[in-house]
Amino acid sequence: DFNSFVTRTNTCGELRSAHVGQEVTLYGWIQYQRQGLFLILRDFQGLTQVIIPQDEAHSHVKKLLSNAPVESVVRVTGIVSSRPPGQENPKMPTGDIEVKVETAEILNSCKKLPFEIKDFIKKSEALRMQYRYLDLRSFRLQYNLRLRSQIVMRMREYLCNLHGFVDVETPTLFKRTPGGAKEFLVPSREAGKFYSLPQSPQQFKQLLMVGGLDRYFQVARCYRDEGSRPDRQPEFTQIDIEMSFVDQAGIQRLIEGLLQYSWPEERGSITTPFPSMTYEEALADYGTDKPDTRFGMKIVDISDFLRRSDIQFVQNALSYPRGTVRAICISQGARYLKNKDVESLKDSAKSQFNQEIMEIICRPDGSLKSLLTKFLGEKQQSELIHALNIQTDDVVLLAAGEHKQVCSALGSLRLESADLLEAAGLVLRDPTAFHFLWVVDFPLFLPKEENPTELESAHHPFTAPHPSDTSLLYSDPTKVRSQHYDLVLNGSEVGGGSIRIHSAEQQRFVLEKVLKEDSEVLSHLLEALEFGAPPHGGIALGLDRLVSLIVDAPSIRDVIAFPKSFRGRDLMGNAPDYVTPEELEPYHIQVSWPLAEKEAKKN
Repeated sequence: DFNSFVTRTNTCGELRSAHVGQEVTLYGWIQYQRQGLFLILRDFQGLTQVIIPQDEAHSHVKKLLSNAPVESVVRVTGIVSSRPPGQENPKMPTGDIEVKVETAEILNSCKKLPFEIKDFIKKSEALRMQYRYLDLRSFRLQYNLRLRSQIVMRMREYLCNLHGFVDVETPTLFKRTPGGAKEFLVPSREAGKFYSLPQSPQQFKQLLMVGGLDRYFQVARCYRDEGSRPDRQPEFTQIDIEMSFVDQAGIQRLIEGLLQYSWPEERGSITTPFPSMTYEEALADYGTDKPDTRFGMKIVDISDFLRRSDIQFVQNALSYPRGTVRAICISQGARYLKNKDVESLKDSAKSQFNQEIMEIICRPDGSLKSLLTKFLGEKQQSELIHALNIQTDDVVLLAAGEHKQVCSALGSLRLESADLLEAAGLVLRDPTAFHFLWVVDFPLFLPKEENPTELESAHHPFTAPHPSDTSLLYSDPTKVRSQHYDLVLNGSEVGGGSIRIHSAEQQRFVLEKVLKEDSEVLSHLLEALEFGAPPHGGIALGLDRLVSLIVDAPSIRDVIAFPKSFRGRDLMGNAPDYVTPEELEPYHIQVSWPLAEKEAKKN
C-alpha cells in the first residue's frame, strides 16, 4: 500500500476510470505545464494530467499553478473525471482520466534547472553526477533502483526463508590482506597503525564457518582502491555467501536456484542448470575466461592443417612448445566492414597483444584473397575453406604464436568485430537474451606479470586445489587446477567463488612456500583453521554488475543511487576533499605536498 501513513489518497500512477467521481489528493512534481490550462503531475509511480480551473471562483488556484516553475513540488485536491472523447492517451496508464483541481498548494518552488528531467534529454555524465538528486527523478533511474530493491528482497527470501541462511554484518574496519586488489587505508589514533577497508568479507565469512554458523550471507559493501571503470566502482555491493560441508556442484545449484527465484518476471525466464566449460576450453574457443556465448565466431585451431605448409611465420610459431595457429571467421565481414575497420582490428591486436594478424577474404566467386594464398595450393585452400566454414563475403583473421597470446588476441578481435558489425546494422547479440555460463578448473596460481618467476593466486590465497591435483601443489604448483568457479553472463563476470582450504598446514604452505607471503598477517585465520574448521566454500555475486546487465544499462553507475565518477570522485559532495593539519594531528599524519599542488593551494 503506497498510500499508508501519508496524507495523499493516491499516487500519480494509479488512477483509472474506476476512480471517476472520487475526490483525490495527489502530491508530486510538475513535469509539464501548458498555457495555464493543465499540467502533468509526476511522482515515483507515474503521471497524472491535472486540469487547472478557469472560473473566477478558483482564480487564485489558476494563478498559483500557472506561475509555478517546472519541477516545483505541489499538492492538488480535486475530482477524477473521464477525459473528453478523443483526448484519451493510450501511452499513459492514467490516460483515460484527468483530475479537475479544487484546491492546490505549492510546497516548494523549483529554481532554474541545470538540465531537463527527461530520459530522452542527453546530459553529460559529470552534470548528472553533480546533480544526482535531480537525475534520480528520471523514470529510468527510478525503475533501476526499485527493480534492484525487489531482486535483493527476493534473494533474502530465498536464502533466509527457504534455505536457512543467516544474514550477518561483518566489520568494515579491518587489516590489510596479502595479495589481491589495493585496499583503502584508514588512519587510527595509534601512531603508524592503519585499518584497511575490506575488498570483501572473505576472512570473516570463513571464520563464521569455523564458528559453526553453517550458512551465511550478506549484502556486503566492499572497497577497492582501483579508480573506476564502466563496470567497476571504488565502493560496490556484492551478495556474499558461504556454506559448510558443500562442494562446487552444491554452490552452483544454490546460485542457479537463487537467480531463478529472484529473476524479474518482465525479463522472461532463465533456464537451469547453466552450461559449464573449463578455463582452458573458454580460452581456446573464445580467447577469454568470460565468454559472451550469445553469438558464434569461435576461435578455430588450424595448426595441424597448416603444419604441412611452407609459410615461414607459421612454421616459426609451431616450432615453440605452446605454438599454435588459430583463426576466427567474421561472417559477412567483407559486406559490413570497411578496409579501415579490418586495419584497425589488426592494429588493435598489435598494440594490445603484440600479435600480428593476417586477413583472408572470400570473394563473391568463392576464391580467397590473401597474402597467404600463394603459399597454399588449391586443395589446401579448399581444406581451409572447409575447416573454417568460410562463405562468400566472410573475412578470416589468422594469428600464429604462443597459445595464450594468440587466443587472447583473437578473443579481443572477436568482440571488437561484433561491435563493428552491430554498428553497421547487423544484430549479433540479442540485448534481451541472458546467457549464463559457469567457468571452472582455473589454474590455482599464475606467474606474476612483473616477475614471471614468482607466483600469485589466480583467485585469492584461500582457494583450495582441485582434489585430483593436490599432490602437484608440493611438486609443481604451476600445474595445479583450483576449485574456483566464475559465473559469467553475456560476457561479463557476475560472480566468483571457490571451495576454501580448511587445513591450517596446507594454507600455511600456500602462503609461505608458494606465494612467499608473510603468514603472520593471517595468523588469526591460520590459528582458527587449527580449531576444527569444517570444509567450506562460497561465492560472491556482483550485485551492481548483475542488475546493470538485467536492465541493459551502459554502466553500473546507472543502478547505484550515488555512484562515484569515472575517476572515483563524488562530484556532488566534492569528495575526496582536503582536511586541515589540525584534523590530521590526532592520527600522527602529515601531508607531503607535491610542488605543483602547493602552488595550486596558495592560489
